[in-house]
Amino acid sequence: MDTLDAIILGIIQGLTEFLPVSSSGHLELGKAILGDNSVPEESLLFTVILHFATALSTLVVFRKDVWEIISGLFSFKWNEETQFSLKIIISMIPAVIIGLFFEEQLEAFFGGNIRFVGFMLLITAVLLYLADKAEDTERKVSIGNAFVIGVAQAVAMLPGISRSGATISTSVLLGVDKTKAARFSFLMVVPLIFGKIAKDLMSGELAFNGDNGVAMGAGFIAAFIAGLAACTWMIRLVKKSKLSYFAIYCLIVGIIAIAFGFLG
Repeated sequence: MDTLDAIILGIIQGLTEFLPVSSSGHLELGKAILGDNSVPEESLLFTVILHFATALSTLVVFRKDVWEIISGLFSFKWNEETQFSLKIIISMIPAVIIGLFFEEQLEAFFGGNIRFVGFMLLITAVLLYLADKAEDTERKVSIGNAFVIGVAQAVAMLPGISRSGATISTSVLLGVDKTKAARFSFLMVVPLIFGKIAKDLMSGELAFNGDNGVAMGAGFIAAFIAGLAACTWMIRLVKKSKLSYFAIYCLIVGIIAIAFGFLG
């Protein structure tokens, strides 16, 4: 992988991590178009690095929220911040189970199977369309909602299922306010990504190939900068209820990916 390709993929990751169009799916499509021949393990490594970059951008955008949550936790009271943290922990359970017990099976999907990605994008399109038709409310995420949203996040570990699209759509379909749904969706993934990085560091899975170090670094920076812009933009779009436009986009890209996959 050369530096220019890594930057392009980093920008794709940064933009699509927060927009409900599946960052992992677009990364797989981008790798196929750019001719990336990485084995699944190396491909997943680069994907994890780019997700780490967008996790950092999330912390920057939501720095006030994160600080309030941390401050509330250290007050050692059953306050709103403590309850929110509990919901985040509950939402992580399904993805942690999948990550711990089905990691090898999951990695197999990150090998350039763009037909599979295309079909998953069609599912994302349906979710976004249904969520766009849901009525607006002012409800917060409940503890029960948090687990169901966590299941949606676990399913979204498949390339082509948008994580933000699945979690925001599930939240909205459960009756949660769209802005609160977006905030919860963006914050709930941060502990998972950092946990994944820590796990891989301890297991030695993040041993970099020296030849790819510069390219991966460039991709990381590109993803971080693009993520800052996309996260801010997406919050505004969710408030304006524009999910149907992303549904149409996912539908079109999904059909193209399926056709491209069959044509070779």
